[in-house]
Amino acid sequence: MVNATTVLGVVLLARHGDRLEFFQDPFTYNPAETFLTPLGSVQEQQLGTFLRSTYLDPASPSVIDGITAGVVDINQLAVRADAGGEGGVILVSVQGLLQGLFPPTTDNNITLANGTTIVAPLGGYQAIPGEIQCTVRVISILISLAVESVEPNEDISLEGFTSCPNFDNHISQFYASAPFLAEANIARPFLEQLQRFLGNRSIDFTNMIFDYVNVQSIHNATFHAELPPTFGAQAYGFANFHENGVFTDGSPDGIGNGPFVLPRKVALASQLAHHRRPSPIVAIRTVLPSIFTSLTRIANSSDPLKLALSEVSYKPFISLFNVTDATTTDPGIAGIVSRCTRTSIIVVTWRVQVDYASVVSLELHAPATPTDEPTVNMRFKNGTSDPTFHDLTIFGASSVPLSQFISRLAPIAINTTQEWCVACNQTTLRGCSVFN
Repeated sequence: MVNATTVLGVVLLARHGDRLEFFQDPFTYNPAETFLTPLGSVQEQQLGTFLRSTYLDPASPSVIDGITAGVVDINQLAVRADAGGEGGVILVSVQGLLQGLFPPTTDNNITLANGTTIVAPLGGYQAIPGEIQCTVRVISILISLAVESVEPNEDISLEGFTSCPNFDNHISQFYASAPFLAEANIARPFLEQLQRFLGNRSIDFTNMIFDYVNVQSIHNATFHAELPPTFGAQAYGFANFHENGVFTDGSPDGIGNGPFVLPRKVALASQLAHHRRPSPIVAIRTVLPSIFTSLTRIANSSDPLKLALSEVSYKPFISLFNVTDATTTDPGIAGIVSRCTRTSIIVVTWRVQVDYASVVSLELHAPATPTDEPTVNMRFKNGTSDPTFHDLTIFGASSVPLSQFISRLAPIAINTTQEWCVACNQTTLRGCSVFN
């Protein structure tokens, strides 16, 4: 029976699992390739298992109405994964998550004409089909199935912050700001103490070295044993300040959240200055259109979609919390952070970290009455060490009507490549040359 507590479907943003060291240019965030570890695969599978127990288990109070829990019905799924800067880390991660969400089952079988029943390998392993796209000279092959691999040079939606000159300008402005310079001054004694553990890596505060410290602490036994016990937590804390400053903005249409949308090509000249201003929240603004589409589809009872998943890096999380005002009422969720003190003298309460295999869930709930509309609420689970979801607010409320959720965020969404090109002031890369 559908009632006001019924979950009609969910839209998920999930972070990839544990990986090897990852380098990003601190002035552009252009990334280098890295690789998912077996630990990362396990983390993603554990996340999928958690999501299954939350949304597919009939005994769960949050079970999605009408979803198939046994053999996967790919018509009920829409899955996308960033296939960009971190190499295959995010794309491989989503497969681990899906194996936890839809584990092997003996129901995944087929009966042959001779009466023999064949169960899929590994006890009924469910291979969620993916999208394969390649171009050889003028020949393009596209097989569109359940999992979409989002290539940054073909689609800006999951990685809108790279090759974006206005975003790069925002980063430079942040690094020159008084708050950044003050924090860099606070961090200097710690970074000088840390330097002997970093080899030849720069300790300039623009080049926050948290990722190196974190990866080595997990995978290098010697490093783990020699690093002073508070250093990892301190690196987390400074990384929180750094990434929160890069990927948030005081204005919802800021570049930290994403380049500002160009509504239409008409009247471009009069709007151009406004749309090209810096906007740090680009990491979520290019993702918003797919969120709107998925929620709208789930609300349509004639559409089979029940669960939409985008596998991404940590950046969209930070910007999403910013644009929904979740960081205003729940400041503990902002940025990459630690839970300890920065030094033995300055006492700081850190906010929660967007850890590996974290997930944000936008749940769509059935209307309270036939004349009402579905409502959206937001929940966050911080990695595999966090045992449960935590409810977040959206625009200061525990839930909002779907139409309000979309109307509040639609003005800052970036819907097309052309809008992104103008917003970023990009004229050549990622398909922008065709608009000039």
